[in-house]
Amino acid sequence: MTQPTRPTRRTALIAGAATLAAPWVHAQGGWPTKPVNVIVPFPPGGGTDAFARPLFAMMSKNTGRQFIIDNKGGAGGTLGASLAAKAAPDGYNFFMGAVHHTIAPSMYPRLDYNIEADFVPVGLVSSVPQVIVVNPQKVQATNLKDLLAYIRSNPGKLNYGSAGNGTSHHLAGELFKLQTKTFITHIPYRGAGPALQDLIAGQVDMMFDGLGSSAAHIKGGRLRAIAVAADQRAPGFADLVTAAEAGEKNYKVSTWYGIWAPKGTPAEATAAMVAEMKKALNSPELKATWNGMGAETPNTWTADFGRFASSEVERWAAVVKSSGAKLD
Repeated sequence: MTQPTRPTRRTALIAGAATLAAPWVHAQGGWPTKPVNVIVPFPPGGGTDAFARPLFAMMSKNTGRQFIIDNKGGAGGTLGASLAAKAAPDGYNFFMGAVHHTIAPSMYPRLDYNIEADFVPVGLVSSVPQVIVVNPQKVQATNLKDLLAYIRSNPGKLNYGSAGNGTSHHLAGELFKLQTKTFITHIPYRGAGPALQDLIAGQVDMMFDGLGSSAAHIKGGRLRAIAVAADQRAPGFADLVTAAEAGEKNYKVSTWYGIWAPKGTPAEATAAMVAEMKKALNSPELKATWNGMGAETPNTWTADFGRFASSEVERWAAVVKSSGAKLD
């Protein structure tokens, strides 16, 4: 009787490698083959969430697979980033972070992850200018000149909400105070969504928000926009002046959002993600949605996005140092 051949260590290793490679051989023609998890490190209602939901709804529609948004807010977005860095690098876990995560290394001395070393850059999702918004029931000023006059006449009377310590909202506020030589009290929240809710309710007076999350509230009259912190007026907001036009030519701050994958994610997975993102972002539906939030469709991917993020880490380190911003 012929005895069955016992597998050698070499044949076992070859078989194991083939098994691991199989999903990506299949995926070249059909990734994703199961739901994809995306950690969004802020609560619903903020800018990151405002861009994540239409993007991943479109990608779910295009692929026939669910892209599940997992909101993990806290600590200026660093809690969600920490969880994302530890997620399985299997091509089905991604992280939608933002400019906040290039500010965090200069604000949080004990981060347990490194945005440059522990993630694979996938692509830029959107970029929007910061906008100065006020509660129209609490602040009577309708332009930047009148707002500054009121703040200077009443130092410390107004406060501003932010998405948390070390976020672009926080730094935009501190930079505004530095450049205009004014004082406004900072009130950090666990995301732009909760901060906006309190701004609309009159619990805080103003915000330096990313235009994406404020857009609908501005159009609905719940908030009054004073100016955008940019060189040019924002798409979809032709009547909203820039800070430069209003007399503060050096006040420029923008918020951007991007996708990363945990370090070790297969290159085939990130390539598939890039392809699906490009398809979604270039659809007429998302182009119109982005325009409605004052954003343009970007075209910055993988290594280029990584270099951009690294340059932002350096740029914000200089801003944090010059502004003297600290955790509140």
